Amino acid sequence: MIATLKSLSVSIVLGLASCGAGSLAASAQDATLQITVQNGRFQPAELHAPANKGFTIVVKNNDAKPVEFESVSLRVEKVIAAKGQGSVRIRALAPGRYEFLDDFNQSNRGAIIVD
Repeated sequence: MIATLKSLSVSIVLGLASCGAGSLAASAQDATLQITVQNGRFQPAELHAPANKGFTIVVKNNDAKPVEFESVSLRVEKVIAAKGQGSVRIRALAPGRYEFLDDFNQSNRGAIIVD
């Protein structure tokens, strides 16, 4: 009985480990988009991403004030410190246009075109 429980425990641990490795492999294939905030503006203001695949947006803030990368349609909010950098993981999206803004400077806007 004890040997069976140990064998079952080892199988569960190995199964969980292989699931985690699969997730890491899948995320390693995801696209990474980069955007910079310079002089209160997103550069570039428009990004392109592949449809139906997750991706990461790396936001580099070159300004002396923090920014808040926010998008209602993407369901993300991320404060990026002054002279700092942060990343936002985006789920797989259907084709379309998804707008974002700097919530601390709402005139600073951009969009991700998913196609």
